Amino acid sequence: MTVSAGLGIANFPFPDASTFWRWVDLCDAGGVDSIWQSDRVISREPQLECMSTMAALAGATKRIKFGMNVASLGLRDPVLTAKACATIDVLSEGRLLPAFGVGSALSRDYVATGTPTKGRGKRSAEGLEIMARLWAEDSVTFSGEYYQLDDACIAPKPIQDPLPLWVGGSAQQAIERTARWGTGWQAGIESASQVAPVIAGIKQRTAELGRSIDEDHYGAGFGFRFGSPDEPVCQRYLELLSKRLGKRPEGFLAVGDTADIMALLHEFRDAGVHKFILRPVATDGEDIIKQTRLFIDKLLPEVAALNGK
Repeated sequence: MTVSAGLGIANFPFPDASTFWRWVDLCDAGGVDSIWQSDRVISREPQLECMSTMAALAGATKRIKFGMNVASLGLRDPVLTAKACATIDVLSEGRLLPAFGVGSALSRDYVATGTPTKGRGKRSAEGLEIMARLWAEDSVTFSGEYYQLDDACIAPKPIQDPLPLWVGGSAQQAIERTARWGTGWQAGIESASQVAPVIAGIKQRTAELGRSIDEDHYGAGFGFRFGSPDEPVCQRYLELLSKRLGKRPEGFLAVGDTADIMALLHEFRDAGVHKFILRPVATDGEDIIKQTRLFIDKLLPEVAALNGK
């Protein structure tokens, strides 16, 4: 079982594209496992569209993997999305990490795009099956409540065989979707104690279905900062999370030195997590680059040590 650590961003904190690409180049050259972009269409804060970002990263990087954390499948046509993912995987020579969830019914994205929230879980379940089959099969016929296909196929197929299919969500329905079609699971804003029973539930259900998910394909993330918890940027981060969750988040932010950040990583690892998406808590683009350098220089050697390297 390999422990890996990537970096995730939601908002676009960079002053311009060149600063963003400096950060991407630093991640690519510095041994960061992966870059993850959150998914949101309607937002007053600058935020990149995740599928477009995946395509851009495919052409601008050489080594690093990249994924969506997570894309709302309820907003997307599964055939077009499957084709886009296959294309990006081919052009990146097998480095895409597709990740999908249902998306919140409270999201303004549904209203703005004219997409009904009712039935989004069933639509997503059908969509996951369609995408997984289109990536693997030469002919797909499907008759569902929301989607119908007759002898459909896409080519070229993804380079990765199978193309990873990470699924987000912690509700029982999400556990079922992951167990049936996922090759990995990605937590949301959840503590280690909240993650553990979900992983246990997925393992139990996959066994019942005669499937399995690799141990290092259970993922989670948290915010981190090399610094002091008293810094205003940390307080703002907690305030934003509190507003989103309706309560003060616990176990989702590590601030201090390497030992402090690794302590929270170990909590998640003990809960069964091996794939990490850490989110740098920073004031601006230059500060993200600074935090990323510290992540590379101080944290990645500790992660490598967990793998005996």
